[in-house]
Amino acid sequence: MNRLTVTLIACNEEPNLPRVLASVAGLADEIVLVDSGSTDRTCEVARQLGARVVYHPWSGFGEQRNFAAAQAPHDWVLALDADEELSPELRASLRVWKEQPPAAVAYEFARRASYLGRWIWHSGWYPDRKARLYRRDRARFAGVAHDSLEADGHVARLEGDLLHHAFRTFAEHAAKVNSYSTTAAQEMYAEGRRRWRAAMLLAPPWALLQKFILRRGFLDGTRGWKIARMSARYTFLKYRKLGVLLSGGSLTETPGGLKPAATQTHRPEPLKRDA
Repeated sequence: MNRLTVTLIACNEEPNLPRVLASVAGLADEIVLVDSGSTDRTCEVARQLGARVVYHPWSGFGEQRNFAAAQAPHDWVLALDADEELSPELRASLRVWKEQPPAAVAYEFARRASYLGRWIWHSGWYPDRKARLYRRDRARFAGVAHDSLEADGHVARLEGDLLHHAFRTFAEHAAKVNSYSTTAAQEMYAEGRRRWRAAMLLAPPWALLQKFILRRGFLDGTRGWKIARMSARYTFLKYRKLGVLLSGGSLTETPGGLKPAATQTHRPEPLKRDA
């Protein structure tokens, strides 16, 4: 049998924890939750539901996941977010996988997002495959604003969906786009990106067209239109904020997008990759 550690990275996720932990009950041999400074009952709830809690200051999505994997006692790790849960089909696939010799060093599966109370089947949000099950000695996560698993061997696929309870309100989506675009701009600046004006003007309309037409967001109705709009806004903001950094300014989040202030130091809340 393949022994499995489920890892979670969390900050103020008290309402979400019962759902995600219930979905891995009877499947995980151990659960490790890495908390980056919750002020609610996240740690208490996690311990009550059987997780081992470890504190680690926020270091970016990739490094936070890697730190969590380093705490795991087993070679195989399933990395989840607190606002996710396993579908019954994915649970069944994982149960079968646990009883068989592994055919790969990592496994991916589709992720299905709930947006404003409904599942999204288009808009580039589905199947949105994620590699989250892996041997920790053969794969690592990389990225600050976006994390992706880099494996040194074959990546196979499991049936079933990872369910992502993304945004309950449009205001939540807008706030996270604002926060996440700041992180993206800072990452581009650190990587040496210096051209931004043309991208700020041309990339947002393309993002809107891609989401709503090419990726059939129109089939998701008004939700598809909102997703496309916010994708365009995210693209605009990250380049606009890069321009602010290149001009010697600094960033902070506001309802309008940005203003001169001290550089952001708090942890941004997780956001859908293709926001």
